[in-house]
Amino acid sequence: MPRLTVCLPSGGRRLDVLLAALLRDEGLSRSQIQRLMEGGRVTLDGAPAKASAEVREGQVVVLDTPDPRPSGIVPLDRPLTILYEDEACLAVDKPSGLVTHPAKGHWEDTLVNALAATGRAFSSGSASDRPGILHRLDKETSGVLLIAKTDRAHAVLGRQFSERSLHKTYWALAWGTLEGDAAEVDAPIGRHPVHRKKMAILAEGRSAQTRFRTLDVLRHISLVEAEPLTGRTHQVRLHLAHLHHPVVGDVLYGGHPEKGLPSKILRERVAGAGRFFLHARRLSFVSPAAGPVTVESPLPDDFQSLMEAFRAHG
Repeated sequence: MPRLTVCLPSGGRRLDVLLAALLRDEGLSRSQIQRLMEGGRVTLDGAPAKASAEVREGQVVVLDTPDPRPSGIVPLDRPLTILYEDEACLAVDKPSGLVTHPAKGHWEDTLVNALAATGRAFSSGSASDRPGILHRLDKETSGVLLIAKTDRAHAVLGRQFSERSLHKTYWALAWGTLEGDAAEVDAPIGRHPVHRKKMAILAEGRSAQTRFRTLDVLRHISLVEAEPLTGRTHQVRLHLAHLHHPVVGDVLYGGHPEKGLPSKILRERVAGAGRFFLHARRLSFVSPAAGPVTVESPLPDDFQSLMEAFRAHG
């Protein structure tokens, strides 16, 4: 079990508050430190530590922290494409159809289970069943997913997500053609008041902004680049639907007008794809181990195949 030893540089404060400030870059929050204390894993000058203890400068605190990868996750023998890796993190190319982390109905067949089979250690994460997970992609979304290998990296990279200092780029196949080559949507997002699995544009929702740019125009569909300036659930999908150009195949947000296509071949290709066509194309961030990094995922074969079908039969 990893052990941290801290000689307190100042006193006159609660122990949990001071440790949370000192160990921020180690990935330990105040609540995590309190749980370690409740479990008898923290000592102050050799005696069991209490969160409320008022400390003195020079006292020594020892913390027995959890192992980097929690137990209980069933390894899944499924090959993963590693797009980037250093001592702090790695980026994988998540395929469409793979759930990011364990949840109801998917306890042993997720990306987290596949990561566990690689033998690598990952950060303890935000929950015991999500080691290393900094963000997630919807099951049907493919592309770049960033994973933290240490708790310190998790804290540093997590702040980049929360502070919006990293840069995410998505590619999507959208129905129709955007008016003009570019568009920007500023529309707040919240949970749908009736359909709880959906998000909705709501005046009382959280602020959400996305920039869109047209990359390629085919008959009936377009290849669109999306740059979300915020990180709301289903943001790119919902904002494209708000523009009346939903993601192809996205049944939840109206992206299934394949019934109106003149070509039976195209109708069958879209209906039988088994996914909506959204791809996390690029992620730029600052790695604690290597500095600025940009990772790209190539456009999946099913994307390219559907585009070729529209070129041939549109």
